Amino acid sequence: MFHTSKTISISILVIAQVAGMALWFVSSAVLGDMLDEARALEIDISANFQALLSTMVQLGFVVGAVLSAVLGLADRMDPRKFFAVSALLAASANFVLMFITVGDWLAVFLRFSTGFALAGVYPVGLKLAAGWGERDRGFLVGLLVGALTLGSAMPHLFSFLGGADWRTTMGLSSMVAAIGGGLILLAGIGPFHAKANRFDPSAILEIWRNRPIRAAFLGYLGHMWELYAMWAWLGVAILAELSLGDEGSINQIEAVSTIKLLMFCVVGIGAVGCAFGGKVADRVGKANVTIWAMAISLLAAIATALSLGGALWVTAVFAIIWGFSIIPDSPQFSAIIADHAKPEITGSLLSMQTAFGFLLTVITVQGAPFVAAGIGWQNTLFLMALGPLFGIFAMWKLCRLSA
Repeated sequence: MFHTSKTISISILVIAQVAGMALWFVSSAVLGDMLDEARALEIDISANFQALLSTMVQLGFVVGAVLSAVLGLADRMDPRKFFAVSALLAASANFVLMFITVGDWLAVFLRFSTGFALAGVYPVGLKLAAGWGERDRGFLVGLLVGALTLGSAMPHLFSFLGGADWRTTMGLSSMVAAIGGGLILLAGIGPFHAKANRFDPSAILEIWRNRPIRAAFLGYLGHMWELYAMWAWLGVAILAELSLGDEGSINQIEAVSTIKLLMFCVVGIGAVGCAFGGKVADRVGKANVTIWAMAISLLAAIATALSLGGALWVTAVFAIIWGFSIIPDSPQFSAIIADHAKPEITGSLLSMQTAFGFLLTVITVQGAPFVAAGIGWQNTLFLMALGPLFGIFAMWKLCRLSA
């Protein structure tokens, strides 16, 4: 049972995390509207530029996370102040996007800067949540990953509400993130809060020596192979493959608006799945939850791919099932590593796990539209589904090891 101060602090932390992470997928949410404006202005935006608007956030996050770990910034500063400053910097970088010409390469730098600053929001939020519990730590971490998921969905909702004016979405996301940065200062620090160690390069060897850690690390990479590429490009894939003739009553403008709302549901429902998975993991085992979650997301991704070009409602059902099942495994990979790591290198291992996972997403998010140009979005989604298949194999070996 939560104490009052714990309840209030965790609630504030979750809200602040949702607000801060509302900046992550803002470029994906407004890409279609930006392309429409570019065509009206006779500006050519290449596929490479479009992909960079998403991948630079991932790359910036990787650089920021590693730098933060090496310098021990979250330990030298009050983590709430570090979170607040990072959220405000990210909001500022995103806000500037409203005032530049569509297609300007400055946007790529600003997206990198946003991701760099968000490295002080998501990991620091996880650390603050973990400081409020021991027995229910898996659930608390699950809540924060769920908050990341809901925050990642928010730009799609803002874009749906703002219509074709993509600058409205940018402004709303920036304002919400800035509010979250201020709000976090009202949260408390839990009784189990502890300083993490600085980055330890020798911890890399532990990934290969410790079989449970190795399995969780590989499982996480399989999970990340699919996750961000699907989050970034699923809406584009659905719109590209949608057979408007079969829909009859839906025109192009209505289709774009509907897919914006759909993607908010697809990404956002993962927050519910994450909290649910955290509860179940405490009862049936963390590794079992990762296997079941990846198995369902694998099948749902394949079903979504097969349904492309048909009735939109069918694709929507499979996509929402995928969105629910893609997240519950994410916090459990981190929890497994923490369970099997030496306390003095846990922070380093988790930093590396996050950094390598998001570095992989740079490849998948950047490469997806180029692959789709050659083999189509349906086959590209099939390739994304290979990630959870790899992850299932890694975690199945861990279950056999634990038996």
